[in-house]
Amino acid sequence: MRRSPWSTLAVLALAQFIVVLDVTIVNVALPDIQADLKFSADSLQWVINAYTLLFGGFLLLGGRMADILGPRRVFVGGLVLFGAASLVAGLSNSPEFLIGARAVQGLGGALLSPAALAILTVTFAHGRDRNIAMGVWGGLAGLGGTLGVVAGGLLVDSLSWQWVFFVNVPIVVGLVALIPVYIRDTRHNENGNRAFDTAGAVLGTAGLLSVVYAVVRSEPKGWGSGEVVTFLVAGVVLLAAFVMVERRSKAPLVPLRLFRSRALSVSSGALALNGAGFLSMFFLTAIYLQQVRGDSALEAGLHFLPMGGAAIVGAVLASQLVQKLGTRTVQLSGAVLSVAGLLLLSQAGATDSYAGHLLPGFIIFGFGILGVGVPGQITAVSEVEHHEAGAASGVVSAMYQVGGALGLAIVTTLSITRTTDALANGVPQQQALVDGFQRGLLVAAGFAVANVLLTLASPQLQPTAEQLTEAAAAA
Repeated sequence: MRRSPWSTLAVLALAQFIVVLDVTIVNVALPDIQADLKFSADSLQWVINAYTLLFGGFLLLGGRMADILGPRRVFVGGLVLFGAASLVAGLSNSPEFLIGARAVQGLGGALLSPAALAILTVTFAHGRDRNIAMGVWGGLAGLGGTLGVVAGGLLVDSLSWQWVFFVNVPIVVGLVALIPVYIRDTRHNENGNRAFDTAGAVLGTAGLLSVVYAVVRSEPKGWGSGEVVTFLVAGVVLLAAFVMVERRSKAPLVPLRLFRSRALSVSSGALALNGAGFLSMFFLTAIYLQQVRGDSALEAGLHFLPMGGAAIVGAVLASQLVQKLGTRTVQLSGAVLSVAGLLLLSQAGATDSYAGHLLPGFIIFGFGILGVGVPGQITAVSEVEHHEAGAASGVVSAMYQVGGALGLAIVTTLSITRTTDALANGVPQQQALVDGFQRGLLVAAGFAVANVLLTLASPQLQPTAEQLTEAAAAA
């Protein structure tokens, strides 16, 4: 049977669309989830972080599995896992149940996303068609993030928060039915090295989870408590073990030699800080709009739309400007815009107008976030060998997710501490929430300032048209 490559692209892009959609669609449902399942203020962030950490922690293993077992097989497995976890998440009746389902969703996404990208690169020959396909892939992924907040608002307001998860199930069922028709089976490494670095993935993810949990628990328990110290030490030990395993592994999950490249090391740090600023801003602002300003879930989603539009425009502009100005100049500009946007948002009070105090910050931050992402992706792979470009791209993608999770834990903890202290001093609840929101965004702005300083150490490159297409899709 002859398969149209563009039909294959449609199936792959729709799968990637729901993975990206699930990052943002949940944010506007957080207040309803918190009220219905009785989440505490400090545990609510795990609805986001459980997904993000498992996605980032197993992303490289997913890519390795696709290389060895065949991308279609891994794509189907990840898709089924993602759909089943979505169903369980919608049926959850406790915080623990929902957090566990979100973790499995993240694992499913970590399997299907790199497998889908591998299928895309096999389906389209090097050149114009692949560049177009990569542009469509990146554009639909970005659209998923933008529409997620509106779709989430519609589902929460018209049905219930459970439907931000249930909506994935019929899409997954339809995609699984289409895969045998539109995606051919390919196998790699039939006679080669079939080693999986599962130990590396488990140790790295467990170490990060332990560190994040210690940061979260530091707010109610204090940094000197036995619980916090135990998890912090355990996290450090697990991460040290991860490094040892990677050094000795014949097929490491993260080839540590890649970090000899200054460009990769700097870009990894920059994208991690970018993730920290973005996830923190999204989490805090979604709660602020609904719990402080009184927006419905749909109104909150609509208020995020200009930021999504600005991010799409920012990606296009960044792709054009790096050819003229170079990667470091564009990345530095993006980091500065991110700082400005977060500082503007941090000034919003309980009664300030959306148009005057929030909209400018959203638009400026939207421009800035992709101004860092596109040149950062290009720089990351600029000094590595061609056959390791995929591994390097996977490393920086994972760093973005992990940085976002760690940053969100830090920002949320400091924000909650500020709110708790204000309430203890007799400040009205609404103003106390504003105080916490403002502090959290100032800390997120601090991440963006660190990004400005780090970008100064980044090399200045003039990328090719092909590098631009691939970077825009990855970003």
